[in-house]
Amino acid sequence: MRGRAFLETDWRRERLRTNLWLVPTVEALIAVLLFAVTTALDRAAYDGRFRLATWVLAGTADGARQILTTVAAAIITVVGLVFSITIVALTLASTQFGPRMLRTFIRDRGTQLALGAFVATFCYTVLVLVVISPGPHGDFVPHLSITVALGLTGVDLAVLIYFINHIATMIQLPQVIAGIATDLARAIEAQGGEDQPAPALGDSGPDREKLLALVAARGAAIPTTASGYLQYISHERLVRIATETDAVIHLPYRPGHFLVQGQPLAVVWPAERAERVARQLRRGQITGPYRTLTQDISFGVDQLVEIAIRALSPAVNDTFTALTCIDWLGDCLCRINHGWHPQRVYRDRGGRIRLIAYQADYDRLVQRSFEKIRQSAGGMPAVMIRQLEILGKVMEQTAQPGRRAVLLEQGAMIWRLCEATVPEPADREDVLRRYEALREADMTDSRTAAVLRPRVRPR
Repeated sequence: MRGRAFLETDWRRERLRTNLWLVPTVEALIAVLLFAVTTALDRAAYDGRFRLATWVLAGTADGARQILTTVAAAIITVVGLVFSITIVALTLASTQFGPRMLRTFIRDRGTQLALGAFVATFCYTVLVLVVISPGPHGDFVPHLSITVALGLTGVDLAVLIYFINHIATMIQLPQVIAGIATDLARAIEAQGGEDQPAPALGDSGPDREKLLALVAARGAAIPTTASGYLQYISHERLVRIATETDAVIHLPYRPGHFLVQGQPLAVVWPAERAERVARQLRRGQITGPYRTLTQDISFGVDQLVEIAIRALSPAVNDTFTALTCIDWLGDCLCRINHGWHPQRVYRDRGGRIRLIAYQADYDRLVQRSFEKIRQSAGGMPAVMIRQLEILGKVMEQTAQPGRRAVLLEQGAMIWRLCEATVPEPADREDVLRRYEALREADMTDSRTAAVLRPRVRPR
């Protein structure tokens, strides 16, 4: 349940998080509210309704204007510096990590909070400067507001130090890779749940295989209205739509696939319900110009692979970064549980299947994780050795024979690449030892499973 709730809310959170204006805007509004409160207290003190504390700064109107003008000028200069550092970091990320990494840096909460702190302080200082004016009891000087402005300036100094340290840490490759892997692991956990089982009692309607046959034979296709990547599917909303129209919706494509305008977005059975479903389908899915990690596990894998193959390119030649990516890819593959399967069914409250959808297949995830890196690692025994070691670790966490066969197939391709591209016999021997260890691990686990398998005695 936690995973499904995460999927249903994470898209909105991701859209709100991936920008540089929302958090600064919120902090600026908070600064305006703070200004309203402190100014009201200053007005009350000016009218003699209460006395300000002794720690509140005192002074003339001219002195207050000079202080606030200096603070505002300094803060707006720092804002320009922070924005410049941010743009430099984004440029470096695009060049070194790939353009698809920009969203990871833009959505960083520390950068957004730092920008917002400086913008909020500038807004607060300018507002306080404006309210200094003549009054019936002499010049109105908001002493409390000026004191708060100076306090915010001190906070901004700490934020500036934090921001510089944060940027210096954030652009380090191991930190970037670990952050992507953490988001990928969360997405795997969210999508790794089992299908809702059919009710033990009552009519649960046709099973999955029969419904797929009916959809293929008698279903009506609903075309997509715009080209782009399928970014998000609200499964709960589509189940609600299918229940209201007494239909079954089949989604032939999963998030991450590119859809051309007019290509089938969904297939509905019975066909006569397709028109009603099409009118409401726009509320249950989102198509856009880029991929996201919310429901697209393959995108997270592709991000790590992209960093690895960039590191293996002759222009960069950074083998250790590629090894780090391979390590985290293996960690994420180990997190895929035994119940993971590409085809998912969603039922209504009565237990009837209303939605048939897809997610990334385990075989394709393994292939995405290893093949492109292997193809870029010709003549690099260090990369081949690390890939074989990670395949062994994933093998330890995998019990299904089909998945083991996929892992062994990847190991065999790595060994064939080694034979074709590594001329040094000692290096080939090192790779061969890891490959033989992988094969031996598979045979050992298979024998162990056969011994532990319960035997049926003849009656």
